[in-house]
Amino acid sequence: MDYIIIGLLIINLVLIVVSLFKNINESNITERLGKLEVEMIKELGNFKSDLTKNMSDDFTKLNEQVERRLLAINEKVNERLDQNFDKTNKTFMSVIERLSKIDEAQKKIETLSTDIVSLQSILTDKKSRGIFGEVNLKHILASVFGEKNDSIYRMQYTFSNKYIADSVLFAPEPLGTIAIDSKFPLENYQTMVDKNLSPTEREKYEKLFKLDVKKHIDAISEKYIIPSETSDQAIMFLPAEAIFAEINAYHPDIIEYAYKKRVWITSPTTLISTLTVIQMLLKNIERDKYSTIIHKELNKLGIEFSRYKERWDKLSRSIQAVNKDVENVSITTEKISKKFASINQVEVETIENKEES
Repeated sequence: MDYIIIGLLIINLVLIVVSLFKNINESNITERLGKLEVEMIKELGNFKSDLTKNMSDDFTKLNEQVERRLLAINEKVNERLDQNFDKTNKTFMSVIERLSKIDEAQKKIETLSTDIVSLQSILTDKKSRGIFGEVNLKHILASVFGEKNDSIYRMQYTFSNKYIADSVLFAPEPLGTIAIDSKFPLENYQTMVDKNLSPTEREKYEKLFKLDVKKHIDAISEKYIIPSETSDQAIMFLPAEAIFAEINAYHPDIIEYAYKKRVWITSPTTLISTLTVIQMLLKNIERDKYSTIIHKELNKLGIEFSRYKERWDKLSRSIQAVNKDVENVSITTEKISKKFASINQVEVETIENKEES
């Protein structure tokens, strides 16, 4: 646009010069050229001033636009940086949290390893194994029947033959009193399943393992199955699921031997299932007992309700009779009222007739 303005000014100057040359004579050429020079300098000064002002305004506007753009870009960059910082910070915190959990889990694993080593050292002693089995048995009984529920089970129960069972269960008839004794045949079992030994040695320890289990079965059968005092069966509790699985999977002769001796072999899982069934039987018996009581009370309530109905019928008949009498009295009252009204009407008419005469 500035170039167009400059072109127009030059054209105007040329026209002015041409017109001057047509109208001037030789005597005033110098004077006219001087005036033309002054006018051209003036026009050029005005043009320079306007051009400088326009350029300054345009530069100011451009500078303002650039600053606004830079501020907007700066704000967006800061916003993105803040968002990325928040995401990075959250990721970093999550990593730290997971690392702390991993560290905690590592400590638990180390503690568990120590506990396993301690447990292995404890289980090498027969007495410690016996205590371990008793504690496990007590925990199972308490989890099924509750703590110290002496009406259903007891720990360390002494029978009339002076033998003490680890626990006894007072089951409903026809089961009766059932002894539960914990046994943990471990040494020969561990050697039997050791694959580093030769097949001959493993076979020898397998026979010893079977003898151990059968001895436990015999002891339970002889000590804890007492005629007229206990049930004709008892329970041998194996605290280790692996030993129970070994017997059921590969030694059916032990299961058959225990069946003949009326001794049922259980593990923690199967014992919980057995006790749960007995618990359901106890609840059903208790419910049946209360249902009998409820039935008797309902019969008594039925008798009382019959008496109530009979008395209510008598009262209803009496109320009906009184109601009928009330209706009759009401009818009689209505008739008497009508009579009084007619009598009063007759007297008024008689008085009026006498006054007229």
